[in-house]
Amino acid sequence: SGYAGVWATENTREAIWDAMMRKEVYATTGSRMTVRFFGGWDFEPADARTRLPARAGYAKGVPMGGDLSKAPAGKAPTFLVAALKDHIGANLDRIQIIKGWLDDDGELHERVYDVAWSGDRRPGADGKLPSVGSTVDLATATWTNTIGAPELIAVWQDPDFDPESRAFYYCRVIEIPTPRWTAYDAVRFGVEPLPGTRMTMTERAYTSPIWYSP
Repeated sequence: SGYAGVWATENTREAIWDAMMRKEVYATTGSRMTVRFFGGWDFEPADARTRLPARAGYAKGVPMGGDLSKAPAGKAPTFLVAALKDHIGANLDRIQIIKGWLDDDGELHERVYDVAWSGDRRPGADGKLPSVGSTVDLATATWTNTIGAPELIAVWQDPDFDPESRAFYYCRVIEIPTPRWTAYDAVRFGVEPLPGTRMTMTERAYTSPIWYSP
């Protein structure tokens, strides 16, 4: 089933509990992806062109689970996101940042932003990114990594930032489609799935939020 990832300073009981207390953790639906997520006010595109994103992440901002406040005049928060595929798993489709905020009436709103993706796709007129496609062969319950990317990294700035509104941001990483357990069972036992049975899935990871308070 799922996994939890903890960014601890060392592999000890104390350090792992400390990381959980500061919420520097993420979860996956089963894949062993590696995910980094930092928020701050001064991340630049150059920070995504590095093999050590955490160096810039900790130097310029806060990690997943952290807090931002007191927005500098004229600035919107920037985020550094990086993901590496499971070494024996599927390639990555995209990285998304989900923003939630409270309006003046106290109502919660959410919006999903695609911030990094594989291939040469471009968002359509509706702002939505086209599907990455699928390489799943249901007859054999297999797939190939001929689409997607082994890693994705980007710097993103909130284009709709309101410094007076409370908000949160978390990162979601999505893999390319792979066979679901129903597909493996159908091949193993030589049975025909019931109509409407879902046969593929997209594993994903979710980070703890980064919170903004005016």
